[in-house]
Amino acid sequence: PIGRAQRELIIVDRKTRKTAIALDSIIIQNQAHSLTNESDKIYSIYVAIGQKRSSVAQIVKKLEDAGAMNYTLIVSATALEAATLQFIAPYSACSMGEYFRDNGMHALIIYDDLSKHAVAYRQISLLLRRPPGREAYPGDVFYVH
Repeated sequence: PIGRAQRELIIVDRKTRKTAIALDSIIIQNQAHSLTNESDKIYSIYVAIGQKRSSVAQIVKKLEDAGAMNYTLIVSATALEAATLQFIAPYSACSMGEYFRDNGMHALIIYDDLSKHAVAYRQISLLLRRPPGREAYPGDVFYVH
């Protein structure tokens, strides 16, 4: 189980439905939202970084069909967006989560996927002529995550 105030990293092989696990985590929050106590509700923030627009549309459709959009925010920086927008999207979602926290509520933030965030950061760093490290990633890429 995922506890509050924790970070969970899902590392599995490619094509093993990591996004489905994340979406199920959002959809299961319906039970908490049926409660009347505001302090028990969990608001979800899904961050789509560097994904295709069609994939994001499918995710939104699945959440709408499950009735989860009443308590879910979608932050999307698709593959067609500039690298700077893909870079800033997780920080925007974190700020939204901090809003819920500061107002005594709970938030579940799902970043999908941070490897594409690292690619966007690499593009920005190379354009700014920062010294590249291994595989052209900047040396501070690990501090970004």
